[in-house]
Amino acid sequence: MDNMFDDIEKDQVSSMVQEALNGSDDGELFFETTPSESFLFDDGRLKNASFDINSGFGSRLVSGDITGYANSTILSKKSIKSSLEAIQTARSGKEILVSETDHSKIKNNKKFEKNLYSKENPLNSISFDEKIELVKNIDAFLRSYDNRVQQVSVSLAGNFQSIVIFGKEGEIYTDERPLVRLNISVIVNNGKRQESGSYGTGGRWDYTRLNSKDFYQHAAKKALKQALTNLDSIDTPAGEMTVVLASGWPGVLLHEAVGHGLEGDFNRKGTSAFSNMLGQKVADEQVTVVDNGAIPDRRGSLNIDDEGTITQETVLIENGILKGYLQDNMNARLMNDRPTGNGRRENFMYQPMPRMTNTYMTDGQYNPNEIIKSVKKGLYMVNFGGGQVDITSGKFVFSCTEGYQIENGKICSPIKGATLIGDGPKALNKIKMVGNDSSLDDGIGTCGKAGQSVPVGVGQPTLRIDEITVGGTS
Repeated sequence: MDNMFDDIEKDQVSSMVQEALNGSDDGELFFETTPSESFLFDDGRLKNASFDINSGFGSRLVSGDITGYANSTILSKKSIKSSLEAIQTARSGKEILVSETDHSKIKNNKKFEKNLYSKENPLNSISFDEKIELVKNIDAFLRSYDNRVQQVSVSLAGNFQSIVIFGKEGEIYTDERPLVRLNISVIVNNGKRQESGSYGTGGRWDYTRLNSKDFYQHAAKKALKQALTNLDSIDTPAGEMTVVLASGWPGVLLHEAVGHGLEGDFNRKGTSAFSNMLGQKVADEQVTVVDNGAIPDRRGSLNIDDEGTITQETVLIENGILKGYLQDNMNARLMNDRPTGNGRRENFMYQPMPRMTNTYMTDGQYNPNEIIKSVKKGLYMVNFGGGQVDITSGKFVFSCTEGYQIENGKICSPIKGATLIGDGPKALNKIKMVGNDSSLDDGIGTCGKAGQSVPVGVGQPTLRIDEITVGGTS
């Protein structure tokens, strides 16, 4: 990271940035280099193995709410100078975005107290041959474990993002971020019907954990269990009913239907269902929601955000009362608030904006079994797939990939084709019981916003929600 640019040193870059951003409200030069790789084993053979290195920088100047932004993959003093000159247009009140790409070339150092993850490159943790052997072993294990397995798809991916942020006051922030992910999909057939199941896991660690036989076989069994369960599924009844959401990954509904509405930019512009509601009751009193980017090794965690702010735990909703929003530097300043360490960008080509890290609901008082027993007739939803959300209204539609009927307090037949329909603010007030088993997902979350994708974590305890609409197949 010391020789980032071809013909200029760190201290010279810092001086140029300070001079260019002098008198502005905000801004920085964000440098990044990210080697990444992926492997896909499908239909009994390795179908893809790729490696790439993404390097470049983005320069940003903010004046009021107007932004000048330029990015480049040409790592030279001349390119830096050109980008810093281009973004000066923002001082005149005109937004400008500049991109410069060369397709032939792929004062104080601010420290955080403790690394949340390893600084070692995960791509080097096991050999290329071991990575290929890992995806092959998962395929072979599933096919030998159950003769109903018809097809297996395994994907393995990792990257190592190294960043340096040059601030307007001469600050220099650095971070090195490992990230790995494993996904397993399986199709089973019992001679009468065919169903599928999947499981994913990952985090800010290396491949060594994934390469453990106990670990990958446990992951494979989870994908298989979902597929086999779906073989026995029945049509989902439709209508308004009581739904119990399992702990962990079902928190994706909370992330989408509620979390986005608590990001600062939507609230500053008044386009969120939660705008101008600080201090007001927005959920049942059992509900407390936090965003925490400082949990060790988690997929959504960061030592610092992409503006150099140290990440933290931010309480969004406490005992049903709206307490705060997720803020980057610009929106915090314009809302007379403080940054919360949630200024994030996909890579150097994009500007930062308020984004979630690990967002989850905290523990309630009820045992999960107690919640199930309280339901005479309803549904128990364990896993979700895709969904759609309208940030302004909070309305959502989510598809359930693993769910069960509840009859007289007992989990019964698995269901298929269920969708959950509602809106976030109303759903928060229909929560009747909150479990004491809050957990985060297993490390697969990716959040999209304004064309940018970033890794996130989601979570919640077991929840009982009454009077929520379910779209079904019967």
